[in-house]
Amino acid sequence: MRRGGSIEAKSRGELEAMRAAGLIVSRTLAAVTDAAKPGVSTLELDALAEQLIRDADAVPSFKGYHGFPGSICASVNDQIVHGIPSSELVLADGDLLSVDCGAILEGWHGDSAVTISVGDVSEPDRKLSAATKSAMQAGIDAALLGARLTDISHAIEMEALRRILEDDIEYGMIEEYGGHGIGREMHMEPFLPNLGKPGRGPELRPGVTLAIEPMLTGGSSGTVELDDGWTVITDDGSRAAHWEHTVAVTEEGPWVLTAPEADPAE
Repeated sequence: MRRGGSIEAKSRGELEAMRAAGLIVSRTLAAVTDAAKPGVSTLELDALAEQLIRDADAVPSFKGYHGFPGSICASVNDQIVHGIPSSELVLADGDLLSVDCGAILEGWHGDSAVTISVGDVSEPDRKLSAATKSAMQAGIDAALLGARLTDISHAIEMEALRRILEDDIEYGMIEEYGGHGIGREMHMEPFLPNLGKPGRGPELRPGVTLAIEPMLTGGSSGTVELDDGWTVITDDGSRAAHWEHTVAVTEEGPWVLTAPEADPAE
């Protein structure tokens, strides 16, 4: 591996290894999305995710990470990130569930998150999730060769602001939590803010890999960490959404390492 400015960069072979880990994460999130129905507990979803990851000869990145007990983070409604799976947290119709999932395959990490509509969600919640996913995509599109790290941050912020105007909803933009470098460790330098001025930070070079993960709320941008030491909630009870992909900077453009496998029929 070589250094891309102050960001570690990977060879093509190393990116391929990360893509293999990313595909496991993608398939796991697809299965969890299908299983996330009213009456299902987040602990049941956690067990499903762990089984699928281990069946693929990989290891859940999250389980045991600084003592975290789950294989996924399952954050429901006003929980923004790091929700602990629980048998007592049973999904209900209309819930908004964010699932963050990581897998380690042969030493390489994949990390991705989706927000799932459980049953029939409200229109504001549907728009919140769509706006967050759109902000993530704007960040991915900005992960270009020769750009600076905060060009991604700025793109995320500008898309969130655009969606605020389009949806006529004053979304809260979370500052304390953001993206990060990723590779042989799940969390590596640099921290990637989800808002800020462009043109700052290290230059993006071929082989740089980043987890791009905006979080928006339906109200306040204030956060509170619960006494469990993990779960982060909105300070006003508003709902939250979280979308994430692991992305590589390449000469051909951004390569989403946790994207679903292409359908051969397409």
